[in-house]
Amino acid sequence: MSVAQKTSYKKITTHVLQEMKLKGEKIAMLTAYDFSMARIIDNAGIDVILVGDSAANVMAGYETTLPITLNEMIYHATSVVRGVQRALVVVDMPFGTYQGNSKEALSSAIRIMKESGADAVKMEGGAEILESINRILCAGIPVMGHLGLTPQSIHKFGTYVVRAQQEEEAQKLIEDAQLLEKAGCFSIVLEKIPAKLGGDVASKIRIPVIGIGAGSKVDGQVLVLHDMLGITQEFSPRFLRRYHNLFEEIKGSVQNYITDIKRLDFPNDREQY
Repeated sequence: MSVAQKTSYKKITTHVLQEMKLKGEKIAMLTAYDFSMARIIDNAGIDVILVGDSAANVMAGYETTLPITLNEMIYHATSVVRGVQRALVVVDMPFGTYQGNSKEALSSAIRIMKESGADAVKMEGGAEILESINRILCAGIPVMGHLGLTPQSIHKFGTYVVRAQQEEEAQKLIEDAQLLEKAGCFSIVLEKIPAKLGGDVASKIRIPVIGIGAGSKVDGQVLVLHDMLGITQEFSPRFLRRYHNLFEEIKGSVQNYITDIKRLDFPNDREQY
């Protein structure tokens, strides 16, 4: 589908995403963690905004996503929702809020939905978290799955290398994707897997598949906003395309501001009362 054929949707819903997959219209998704950025990317026409637990990295400076809390995720989600009119807002359930305890998982998901006003939650894992997914779905809360590289399991894998390169792991990923679809998830994120496998999964299931390092044959793409804009500089995986270098632009602006103050150029006569 060409850009000219793109359908104009007033509000993106889970149903709209399904419709986009059926029409072959690619889904555009980015992360956001605050009101100002959410308002900008929503106004730009982004389809899905993920309030990612990557906030732990880009907003709080942690090395992994594990430390961020449920309260912190709700704070970020609430800020984002206030800035959004069109996009579907999905919130990551943080590490420790759903693994191994389905009652706690439901309680956590309800808090996210009630307190933030978001549209859906996202959870990492397949068969091993199915009980939690089922309980949340039974409460009427939409769930987006996440397979492949699952950053909340970094200490289990010990590395961020490409996942599912071996046949056994690839087959489990396909089975998990089908399991999530059957359970009732409305979409799945596939992270850092071979492009062919990403395309295979997208063709085997009816729900939209969003890729991050999963090739071009999936139904949409997601990137971390701060990576895509070049605010973060340390992270440069193959799948990342930087559309800007805001780190240097912002740094340069701040340096100019400092210089103007030091040389008594700011504020000038027009900038005073």
